[in-house]
Amino acid sequence: MNKPANTIFQAPHKPMNRKIAALRHYKLTWIGLALALLIPAIADWCETEPFEVVVRFLKSAERYELDEFFIGFFIFLCFLVVDLFRRQKQQKLEKEIEKEKITIYTAMLSSAHHILNNFLNQMQLVKITADNTPGFDPRVLELYDTIMHDAEQQMQELSNLTEITEETIKESVKPK
Repeated sequence: MNKPANTIFQAPHKPMNRKIAALRHYKLTWIGLALALLIPAIADWCETEPFEVVVRFLKSAERYELDEFFIGFFIFLCFLVVDLFRRQKQQKLEKEIEKEKITIYTAMLSSAHHILNNFLNQMQLVKITADNTPGFDPRVLELYDTIMHDAEQQMQELSNLTEITEETIKESVKPK
């Protein structure tokens, strides 16, 4: 049996994997920490004061009344970045859920195939008995063959679905 990757049914991760996952979950924090440590070092090396450079820039922008624009733009950028990361996380979660749905659907379909094939094979005994019974109505045997063929056809259509939604599943088993 194939194990689906990254499912809710997996065993807990090893401690080392948790540490690596924590590093991945806080990428931006680590980048921020690196910048926070790097900026003073660069400022010391260049013999400048970063805060004073920003203040001078805002003072020069104030002459043209652009300082309020920069503050508003900075606030907008902060919210945009947070929103983009939130959206990215949501899309990743939706993809994982969709992958899990497909895994569950294929497992359920495989099980249904197994059950139905066992039933159809056992029903062959009923057909053989009916064939060997003198005077058995041949129209009933024709109906039996039609029912068996329809059941096999519907299971085949379920197996061939490319888009797994409630509508496509219902459409595939709808009587024709």
